[in-house]
Amino acid sequence: WSEINPSIIGTLFERGLDPGKRSQLGAHYTDAEKIMLIVRPVIIEPLLREWDGVRAEVDAALVKSRAAKAASSKTKAYNEAVALKNGFIERLRNFRVLDPACGSGNFLYIALKALKDIEFRVNFEAEGLGLPAAFPSVGPECVKGIEINPFAAELARVSVWIGEIQWMREKNLGVSKNPILKPLETIECRDALLNPDGSEAEWPEADVIIGNPPFLGRKLLRDGLGGSYVETIFEVYDGRVPAEADLVVYWFAKAWETTSNSEDAMRVGLVATNSIRGGANRIVLSTIAGANGIFSAWSDEAWTVDGASVRVSIVCFGDSFAEKQLNGARVQQINADLTSAESNLSLAKPLHENLRIAFMGGTKGGAFDVSGETARKWLQLPLNPNIKSNSDVLRPWANAFDIVRRRRDMWIIDFGTELDCTSSAFYEAPFKHLDEFVRADREKNRRDGYRKYWWRHMETRAGLRRAISTLPRFICTPKVSKHRVFVWLDKTEWPENLCDAIARDDDTTFGILHSKFHELWSLRLGTSLEDRPRYTPTTCFETFPFPEGLTPNIPASDYASDPRAIAIAKAAARLNELRENWLNPPDLVKRVPEVVAGYPDRILPIDDKAAAILKNRTLTKLYNERASGGATWLDHAHKDLDLAVASAYGWPADLSDDDILERLFKLNQERAAKQSQS
Repeated sequence: WSEINPSIIGTLFERGLDPGKRSQLGAHYTDAEKIMLIVRPVIIEPLLREWDGVRAEVDAALVKSRAAKAASSKTKAYNEAVALKNGFIERLRNFRVLDPACGSGNFLYIALKALKDIEFRVNFEAEGLGLPAAFPSVGPECVKGIEINPFAAELARVSVWIGEIQWMREKNLGVSKNPILKPLETIECRDALLNPDGSEAEWPEADVIIGNPPFLGRKLLRDGLGGSYVETIFEVYDGRVPAEADLVVYWFAKAWETTSNSEDAMRVGLVATNSIRGGANRIVLSTIAGANGIFSAWSDEAWTVDGASVRVSIVCFGDSFAEKQLNGARVQQINADLTSAESNLSLAKPLHENLRIAFMGGTKGGAFDVSGETARKWLQLPLNPNIKSNSDVLRPWANAFDIVRRRRDMWIIDFGTELDCTSSAFYEAPFKHLDEFVRADREKNRRDGYRKYWWRHMETRAGLRRAISTLPRFICTPKVSKHRVFVWLDKTEWPENLCDAIARDDDTTFGILHSKFHELWSLRLGTSLEDRPRYTPTTCFETFPFPEGLTPNIPASDYASDPRAIAIAKAAARLNELRENWLNPPDLVKRVPEVVAGYPDRILPIDDKAAAILKNRTLTKLYNERASGGATWLDHAHKDLDLAVASAYGWPADLSDDDILERLFKLNQERAAKQSQS
C-alpha cells in the first residue's frame, strides 16, 4: 500500500467489491488537485496566513533575545519565541476538520495531509530561526467524519491511517506499530441529516467543514431515499430548505447554520452539482451570498462521480472578510448564481407580464408513446363504439431529441385532463395498449392521482393545454441543450416534460426569444446539466424583460403595425425559413399528408441517398458549425435578428454581453418595482 495514493484507496476497494463498478477500477478518480480547490482556501491558506503572523512575532522575540545584554532577558525573550511557536503547534493539534458526508475518506485524507504538511513547515521554519527541532504531533484525530454506509465509513478510517503512515515514512519518521491501524472513533457511521427518531442530527464541533455531499436531484429523492424519509426531512428542514431543492442543498443549509451559530469564525467548502446556482437550489446560496459569506467559488468544474464526469460548482463560505476569488480570479463580490457581476442577476424578479405564457411539457409516466406506424394503423381503424375516431386521443409527440436532432416519428396516446376511464375505454386500440403496457406499473405508484388515473399522463399540464388551445402553432425549446434553440410546433403536437413550451404564435415573440439578448439572459439565469445549459419557464422566461410594448401579455395583433415588431418578425421568419431549408432541402425531401387530415405533413427523404445526407442535418450540428466559425449564412441571419431586437429596446447594436445583461437587469428591477406598487 506504500505505492497507492490514499485518496483513492477507499474508491478502489469499493469498486473492487462491487461487480457493477469493477470496470471503473482503472481510471476516473477525483484527483487530489480538485479536492485542493476546497482544502487550499478553507484550511491551508488561512492557517499559513496565521502562521506568517506568528512567525513574525517569533522572529522579533529571537532578535530581542540576541540583542539583550542580561542573561535573564535573553532567556525570557527566547522562551517567548518558543511559547509562540508551541502555541501555534497546539493550535494545529486542536484543529478539527469535519466532512459530514465523508464516503471513503478522500477529503479527510487530503485535509490531514495538509495539516501535517503545515506542521512540518512550521517546525522546519522555526528550526531555521533558531528554535529546537520538534517531532510531528498532528495525527488522524484531527479529522472527523459522518458516513451513513458502514463499509464506506470503515474504508475512510483505513484510508486516513494509511495516509498517516505513508506521510511519516516519506519524511523518514517512525510509524505506529502493534497495531499498525488503530480505531478512529472520530469517523461516525450514521445519518448526517436525521437521527433514528426523526429529529435533526447534530454535527460534531469542528473548525472547518468540507466535503462532497451526495448528488441526488429533487425528482429522485423519493426513489433514492424512500417516501417516509423524504417527508421527514421536508418537515424538519421546513422554512430552511425548499422542498424542490436537491439533496446536496441540505448540507449547505446545515453548514451555513453551523457557521452562523458558532462563536468562532468557521469556514466551509462543499461540492454541489452546478444546478445549485439556479432555481430552488439557489435560495440557500442567496442567504449565504446576502451575508457576503461566499469567499471562494468555482462555478462550473468537471468532477468524477462513479467513473463519469459531471459538472459541479465548488463553493467556500463562512469568512466574510476573506479576499474573494471566483474561478481563480480576484473579484469584489460573489453572487448567489456564482457570478461576480455588479448586477446580481440572481435577484431578478418574475414579471407579471410574462406569467402563464411558458410551461413545462407533459410528463407521460408510462408507455404512452407509440411509433408513427402504429398510430397510423389506429387512425385508419373504423370509428369506435362512441362514433368517434382515434384521432381524438392520438397526437404527434416531440421530445428534446426531436428538436435538436431529426424527428423520430413518435406519437402519444393522450386522454387529456378530464376523460374518465369509462369514456376512455371507447377508444379501443389506444386504451387496450395502455391497459397492457401502462396500467400495472401505474397502479403500483405511491401517489394517489397517478395510481387512480392510470390512463392519463402523470402530469397533464392543464395550464399549457388552455394556453395553446386557440393557437395554430406555439414555440418550443429543449429544457437542456448545448445551444439555446427555439422551434415551432403545430397545435396538434404535444411536447414532453424535457421541453418547455411558450404559448405564442407570432414571429415577433419567436424572434425576441431567439435573439442574443434572451440567450444571454437564459444562460445566466438558468442552470446546467454537465456542459448543457438548462432552460426553465420560471427563472429564464418569467424574469426576462421584453422590449416595452412587445411583452407576452399583449396580443400580437395589438402591435402588428409597430415598426419594431415588424422588423423583428421579418428577421425571425427569415431565420426560421433558412434553417428549415437547410434541415429539409426541397430537393431531398417529399411532403406526405398524414392519413387523417389536421395533422402536419410528414417530411420524408426522397431516397436512401437523401436519407443518408439528412441524417447529419440537425440543429445541434448546424449550431456547432456556427460556433466553430462556419454556417456564415446562419450567423448573418442571427445578427440581422439581433439588430432588430436591439433597435426595439432602443439600444446600440454593439453592446458588450455584460452591458446587455446590465441593462436587462435594470429593466427587470424597474418593472418589478412598478408591479409591486400597483
